[in-house]
Amino acid sequence: MRKRTIFGKNLSSIIIALACMAPVQGYSATPDTAGSLTVSNEPIPMDVQNQLYTYPSQARPILPSEISGESYFSKTSDTVVGRKIDSLRNELISLQGLVSELSAKLTGLQVEGQRLAAEYYANMATIRTQLQSGTTPGNPRLVKRLTDSRQYLEALASNVAALNNLAVEISNAASMSSFLGDSARSIYSLSGAIEEDHILLAKVEDGLNRTMVSIDRLLNNINDDISRTTVYMNTERDNLRTMSLAISTGSMFGRSLANTHFKPTSYQPPAAPQPMMQPSQYQQPAQPQPPLPQAQPMARQPQQPARMDMASYGSPQGVPQANVTPDGPKPLVKVRFTQPNVNFEQPVYMAVSEAVSRYPDARFELLAVHPTSTNSAQQAIESTKAKRNAEKVLRSLTNMGLGLDRIDVKSEADPQARTSEVHLYVY
Repeated sequence: MRKRTIFGKNLSSIIIALACMAPVQGYSATPDTAGSLTVSNEPIPMDVQNQLYTYPSQARPILPSEISGESYFSKTSDTVVGRKIDSLRNELISLQGLVSELSAKLTGLQVEGQRLAAEYYANMATIRTQLQSGTTPGNPRLVKRLTDSRQYLEALASNVAALNNLAVEISNAASMSSFLGDSARSIYSLSGAIEEDHILLAKVEDGLNRTMVSIDRLLNNINDDISRTTVYMNTERDNLRTMSLAISTGSMFGRSLANTHFKPTSYQPPAAPQPMMQPSQYQQPAQPQPPLPQAQPMARQPQQPARMDMASYGSPQGVPQANVTPDGPKPLVKVRFTQPNVNFEQPVYMAVSEAVSRYPDARFELLAVHPTSTNSAQQAIESTKAKRNAEKVLRSLTNMGLGLDRIDVKSEADPQARTSEVHLYVY
């Protein structure tokens, strides 16, 4: 039989090709039972369309919350830096608990000291009242009161010893807080941290700074308590001896007075000597002093007595003399607090040690200097900073073994000062 063709093509080939091809553009062609070609306009099945028409496809929109919200900041992230911060936070919590315990101990010692002081002064007030009203020599009642006063004063001395031990513990806590502060600052430079790590580190650092302020306040409070109580005890021991004599004689005696810290000062540097003397006694006028390096003892300068020549001052031949005090206040050390931590202990120790070796009976004046300001609030802040810095120097001097009865602490404003300064004079 002759094969039929469409447009000159073999019909059987077309039927086989159409059978192997998927329908295109909504039409399908299938051979009928008689071998003829049938064209249909039925739609292509959906499963075939899903396979054919997949490109190009539309991308899913990205929401802002997916890159900046909770989906980005995962709460379950665990990094090496994060573990270091957790360890630092645990150490901070332990330090805060220790500071709380030390603060409670200090409060307890203060309350006990107040009770002992009240008992002591109550007995002393009774003795003084009876002496003023008139009594018999060697009154047994007053002798009993005097014995009780001695016992309370000795108990107060034990309280001061406990305060000294507590001060050591607070100093150790201060060293620990300083170490943790250095550790926190070093973590910022570590690689491999995520944003949450630095946020948590900032919180830990702020908590550490508040803890350091609390520790500094504890140190200042306990130093004030030790200094004040020591001065009162030294004064009252002298008063007890005076009161014992008063009871034995039945007549009233006076009492000594204690020094007051940070009393106002009107001291002005001594003027340069005028050349109005005999040629044999003529001395060269004092030259203006150049600015001193920060926290350095004043160097030896010939022909400048205002700069504390320790080797020859007070001796024309340059031979040190015993039991000699300088002629008026002389500058010894100037400490400028231009940064949070100033290493002034070693220079101050060297200067004070040399001054004490040359002048065994010398006294010292610690002057807290702060810059002036037209703003009264700012000036009050600067004055407080200067006094705190002076307290640091005073605490160092007492730790070096210098008695508080040889140190006078004062405060003043200096228009030429640009930052908080502490001046130490010897006289």
